[in-house]
Amino acid sequence: MFTDPISDYLTRIRNASSAGHRVVEIPASNLKKEITKILFDQGYILSYKFDEDKVQGTIKIALKYDRLTKEPVIKKIQRISKPGLRKYAGSDDLPRVLNGLGVAIVSTSHGVMTSKQAKKENVGGEVLCYVY
Repeated sequence: MFTDPISDYLTRIRNASSAGHRVVEIPASNLKKEITKILFDQGYILSYKFDEDKVQGTIKIALKYDRLTKEPVIKKIQRISKPGLRKYAGSDDLPRVLNGLGVAIVSTSHGVMTSKQAKKENVGGEVLCYVY
C-alpha cells in the first residue's frame, strides 16, 4: 500500500515515458482524472481513456513523444506538495514554471486547474505538481 497516490501517479508516468512505453495504466481517482485532463489540454499526452469496469477503475494514458528525436514530451514531472509538507499559494503567489513554458497544477476551491487559470479566477490553493 502506498500513502501518496498522486506521487504514485506521477512516478508511473515518469517511469513509462523514460522507458519509452506508449501506454501507461494507472488506478483511477477523481483527482487523477482531473490532472489527466489538464495534461491532455496542455498537450503533454496524446490521449486518455477512463475504464470504469472494475471497482476502482483505471486510467489509460497514451504518452506523447517527439516525432524526430523520439524523446518524451514530458521532460520533467515533479511533485511539489507532499503529505508530509503541504505547499499552498495564494492567488498572488502562484508559481510560474520555466517562465511560463511549463505548467503548475493547483488544487483550488474551484477545482483542479493550472496556475494560469487560478490566477485568472483569482483563487489560490495547494500546488500539486510541476510539468515541463
